[in-house]
Amino acid sequence: MVKLSPLSIGPVHIQAPVVLAPMTGVTDRPFRTLVKRFGAGLTVTEMIASEAMVRETRQSLQKAAWDPSEDPVSMQLAGCEPGVMAEAAKLNEQRGAAIIDINMGCPVKKIVNGHAGSHLMRDLKLASQLIESTVKAVSVPVTLKMRMGWCHDSLNAPELARIAEDLGVKMITVHGRTRNQLYSGTADWAFVAQVKQAVSLPVIVNGDICSPEDAQEALRQSGADGVMVGRGAYGKPWLLGQVMASIEGEEVPAAPELAEQRDLVLEHYEEMLLLYGREHGVGIARKHLGWYTKGLPSSAEFRNQVNMIASPDKVLAMLADFYAMQLDRATSLAQAA
Repeated sequence: MVKLSPLSIGPVHIQAPVVLAPMTGVTDRPFRTLVKRFGAGLTVTEMIASEAMVRETRQSLQKAAWDPSEDPVSMQLAGCEPGVMAEAAKLNEQRGAAIIDINMGCPVKKIVNGHAGSHLMRDLKLASQLIESTVKAVSVPVTLKMRMGWCHDSLNAPELARIAEDLGVKMITVHGRTRNQLYSGTADWAFVAQVKQAVSLPVIVNGDICSPEDAQEALRQSGADGVMVGRGAYGKPWLLGQVMASIEGEEVPAAPELAEQRDLVLEHYEEMLLLYGREHGVGIARKHLGWYTKGLPSSAEFRNQVNMIASPDKVLAMLADFYAMQLDRATSLAQAA
């Protein structure tokens, strides 16, 4: 079993190198706060467009909001203009970011077509300028998230990692896919070992880590200094705590009991309504309700019904009824056993 040591990212000390990945539309403040409660060494905000941050749009400020329980928090920026990235990094430092993370891994067409995200792995000159400007703009450590490369004919992550280290970046995270793979296939954890060998910085392995066992295997294959958990945490904010226990050599805690999960879902839903407003929060929260209830009896029928409801009060009532049904069923099965 792989056991990891605490991690230092510049002056920032991370007791357990288990990181919540930045995921647009998912890792907002309510979700990150829940994850941190169960256990995570570091949380990263949703990707924030640097230009929007400079303009201080409502959405960028919402994404940059964080809870004191997250401290230290990493704020991720995306962009393609060095000066704008530098200014956005300064603003995020002023908003309390302990770390600024640069996104060079997002594969989404809209981001790539704007010459940001993983497009920068095709333009190392511009990537270098962005990194240099950002590092010089702030006093907090700067980290970098990337993929293996644009495609399998251009696996240049080790080269970009060396450039980043020379320019003052303090940690590298590698998602074990190329941009062209998007989220298809499986993450190549073994490739991350090439990045680890190329630099003396801490390297974090990312991609397809959905269980403590996955985390152990990813660490074994990559030799990385920590793991970043993304989609595996959908509907399971407790997963990072389980991974933390595994890499610290402790007994892995079980998932919360059904009654605790119900309370968690209701709390999460209420917090999203507070953050986004009752009108917009209903729609934004639907995906989370789908992830939380997936696999439970009659969950598909429940999701089909609740996704049509615009009233948050009606949704809360439906959630209470759904989990009451689950608990009654669990009790009946236990009594019959």
